[in-house]
Parts: sequence; C-alpha cells; structure tokens
Amino acid sequence: MPDDFEVLKARHRTIREQLPDSLDLRVHRALSWLNRSEQCADDDGRFVFLWIAFNAVYAQEMRAETPMPEQRVLRDFLEKLVQLDRDGQLSAVVWTEFPNAIRLLLNNQYVFQPYWDCQNGVRPRGEWHGLFERAKVTASRALGSNDTTRVLGEVFSRLYTLRNQIMHGGSTWNSSINREQVRDGANILGQLVPVIIAILMAHPEADWGDPCYPVVAN
Repeated sequence: MPDDFEVLKARHRTIREQLPDSLDLRVHRALSWLNRSEQCADDDGRFVFLWIAFNAVYAQEMRAETPMPEQRVLRDFLEKLVQLDRDGQLSAVVWTEFPNAIRLLLNNQYVFQPYWDCQNGVRPRGEWHGLFERAKVTASRALGSNDTTRVLGEVFSRLYTLRNQIMHGGSTWNSSINREQVRDGANILGQLVPVIIAILMAHPEADWGDPCYPVVAN
C-alpha cells in the first residue's frame, strides 16, 4: 500500500530544507490536497481533490515562446517517473493493487474522449467505435508486456476525460449514471498520487520544472 498523507508529510518535514524551492512548493501543495482528499467521504470530491494534488506535482509553467501541448507534458512526466521509480512502486499499483480497476477504466467508452466528440458532432457519429477498439488493443498490448509507462499514459488519458466531465459541469454530483468510472478513477488516483509525491521527494536532483503560480508575498 502507498504511504498516506501523515507518513508523506512527516518525510517532507525532515527533508524539505534539502529540496529546491520549486520542488518544495510542489510537494507542499500536493500534500495539502492529498490531505483534503483523505478527509472526503464521496468519490466525486475525492477525485477532484486528488486531481488537484496530481496537477500540483506535474503542471508546468507555460511559456509563450515554447508552448507545449499538455498531453506531451504529461507523457514526459510519466516517462520520467517510471525511469526514477527504482523500487517499482508505480508498477506495483498497476500490476498488483488495481489491475482489474484499470482494465475496467480502459474498457469504458464513457471516459474515452472520441466517444464524446462523436456525440457532440466533432467527429462522424460512429467513428469512435474503431478508435475505441484500436485503443483497447494498444492498452491490452501494454498490459500484456508490462509496459508501465504506456499503461499509465492510457489511464491518465481516460482520467483526463473524466476530469473534464466533472470540472466543466458535465456530470451530476453523486449521480448513479457515472458511479463506476468516478469510483474507479478516485481509487486509482488515490493509489498513484501518494507514490508520485514520494518519487518527487526521493529525487530532488531531477528537473521537475517551475510550478504554475509561484508564491508572491502581499
């Protein structure tokens, strides 16, 4: 099981003086939202607070002269995490803690963005079927070959769609319609986010980039 907030916070207190200011700020913010998620009793709230915690550790300051698509930023971040995860904590979540929940999420059309693009007329009506089948084959191959980076990329692609549904008012709080994906999404993030925070603290030498919105004293 990944460490909880109290364990991670205690570790942060002992090493924060050795962390670069930018990384210390990322960890401090992420831990505050992880703490809030652990106090939340409903899946919708847990998912939102955990996503904010995740965003705190990975989001990069956007520079106008070097714009980078968010999917590219996320992919690069996941690749770096897996490379630095020498204890295999992320792999343990993917292959031991939540393999069934991850498979269910990857096979759920309602967190597959092209499905909604077709519903909204952005793509031809039935185009999502072929795209979905190809995406499932890709995910299945990644699962079959223990490709943690690829699996995490597919998982976060689906979680990002779920995040958009919730954050942009595209779902109802505690709705029975989307319970399965919200529950699984919150549980998966609840396992991954503490591990990600732990990896960042264990590798202050890595370049984690400048966080968005630095602290500015009044």
